[in-house]
Amino acid sequence: MIKRAALYTPYAKTLGGGERYLLTLAQVLLDSGWQVETTFENKKLLDQARQRFNLSLEGLDLLSKNKFYKGKISNFLRYRGYDLLFWVSDGSIPTMLAKKNWLHFQVPFHDLSGRSLFNIMKLRLVDKVICNSHFTKKIIDLEYGVDSFVWYPPVSTEDFYFGKKENVILAVGRFEATMSVKRQDVLVSVFKKLVDEGLKGWKLILIGGSLAQEKENRFLNKLKEESENYPVEFRVNAPFGELKKAYSRAKVFWHAAGYGVDEQKEPEKVEHFGMTTIEAMASGCWPLVYAAGGQKEIFENFYQKDLCLWVSKEELLQKTKTIIKSLPNQEKLIDLAQKFSVINFNKNVQKAL
Repeated sequence: MIKRAALYTPYAKTLGGGERYLLTLAQVLLDSGWQVETTFENKKLLDQARQRFNLSLEGLDLLSKNKFYKGKISNFLRYRGYDLLFWVSDGSIPTMLAKKNWLHFQVPFHDLSGRSLFNIMKLRLVDKVICNSHFTKKIIDLEYGVDSFVWYPPVSTEDFYFGKKENVILAVGRFEATMSVKRQDVLVSVFKKLVDEGLKGWKLILIGGSLAQEKENRFLNKLKEESENYPVEFRVNAPFGELKKAYSRAKVFWHAAGYGVDEQKEPEKVEHFGMTTIEAMASGCWPLVYAAGGQKEIFENFYQKDLCLWVSKEELLQKTKTIIKSLPNQEKLIDLAQKFSVINFNKNVQKAL
């Protein structure tokens, strides 16, 4: 008998890390012979996700979000028809009535009265609470009174490769003023200072998605204005093949999400994990990432972690100069990236099933 799974996300339109997480789970289930449905808005958006995340998702069916989510008893009862219900939480706790119920927290929600009696009752129906990092887990467990599992986001490390390196600094992240702002403005300002201090023959490439048309994206247009007369390139909504090529050729990877945020007071505004950092490492691209949130976990036991993390613009500038002068051994990075592969994610899923 074919098993059925339903996967729900309230954030489908963003096509961010959470959507990659959910759709990679869909791919794992499809490859295992499951019938899988998901609450993406429409086929067009799903096709965009296929291209951006390099997933075939053949056989994945669309499920109406309104019919699936609205709190009618008939809808709750229809969950019983699924062998697995996977739900990406928006901070609330759904009523989950499938044979297996997995609740996923992509964001470290807090101060939401998570331990209310109603939530406690609904959490009894949940078989697994899953978080994307120990950083997220610590906050979720405290907020909701649970003992969650950590399944690191699946990164298709085998899709990335070490190419002929060029004098390129690469940053990858959405050009959106969302909850987790990627702070490309910080990167642009540091790169301009590097150039002003004499850096020659290097360029900064910023790759990211934009839901709005480029001309209508104020955040993106402001970045372009600030970058005028400097060797900065913008590649908006680049296809997966172009992204892979950029990773393979870049020598340095920059990431600034969480800069200027107090992660104790606003943990939702720092990077909750850092999938693009793993992609860069798998491509032999040396990472320099802001030391906050889940990013720190990636390098917890790495022998050169001090050369991967920064906390101030000046530190990013100086460490970039150090790497440019003498690029460290990238092979160790490629080895570390495998810890976060789809293969390891698949093992967690199969074990749980």
